[in-house]
Amino acid sequence: MRLRRELHVEALTAEDLTGEVGAALLALNNAHAQELSWLEPAKLAAMVDEAFLARRVGQGDALLIAFDQDAAYDSPNFLWFRARYDRFVYVDRIVVAEKARGRGLAKALYLELFAAARSAVHARVVCEINADPPNPASDAFHAALGFAEVGAAVLQGGKAVRYFERAV
Repeated sequence: MRLRRELHVEALTAEDLTGEVGAALLALNNAHAQELSWLEPAKLAAMVDEAFLARRVGQGDALLIAFDQDAAYDSPNFLWFRARYDRFVYVDRIVVAEKARGRGLAKALYLELFAAARSAVHARVVCEINADPPNPASDAFHAALGFAEVGAAVLQGGKAVRYFERAV
């Protein structure tokens, strides 16, 4: 029988990004830059400071950063939602390290985000998923959580994305 390690979702602050934790989370993000976008340490710290919710599991097992509609954030995907919704929580990035997959970390992060969004009286959590290059694992995961497609766009540089929302 395989023992399942207990999940410890922790709040993430810019101060947490110094030392080993910061290096591990930055490496995790940048190992998945095609899906997420490459970050420098100062940009990651600024994003965490501006976030509605920033969480991690372990030193570098999983990461989630989400913004609400009031964030000073200029991502074209975030701005797409801001042009359409008065209130929302936008998942900018969620990633789980290869070695930590299959433990329910992404789901645990999302469940915490859904609860925080409800507490803040948000009606929806939104995100985008790459259409080109495709990300079938993310498609299946988000569908299982109840996300539905609400739009699509081709970004500067030709990257195609699809936009999703889930009521909370």
